[in-house]
Amino acid sequence: MALTTQDFVTVAKSQINECDIHVAAERLKQDALVLDVREPQEFMQGHLPGAVEIPRGVIEFRVDAHPNLQDKTREIIVYCQAGGRGALAAKTLQEMGFTNVTNMLGGYAAWAEAGLEQEKDPAEWR
Repeated sequence: MALTTQDFVTVAKSQINECDIHVAAERLKQDALVLDVREPQEFMQGHLPGAVEIPRGVIEFRVDAHPNLQDKTREIIVYCQAGGRGALAAKTLQEMGFTNVTNMLGGYAAWAEAGLEQEKDPAEWR
């Protein structure tokens, strides 16, 4: 039987750490790196302050080249729009040797709904 997208997400969630948006906000104040794995258009419309953007579909190809991701022990908070892609990305990062990765539950949608600080691409402000 073929696995569904939800099957992949469920398996990933069973193998990663997750936290809510409030814990994520506190960890970001303590210098955790925040990694946005959404698509570029989503990122431009709004993202967490200081977020590094690497879309889920190319994470395996770009992570090792990113200067902020050279320390595989640094705390990384991963998020997407709602949590599924973030879970898959967190699992992938763990498989790539990153040891302190956490997926943010609810993703950007939960962050924005709570009214927490956001940044937007200047091109989107016009």
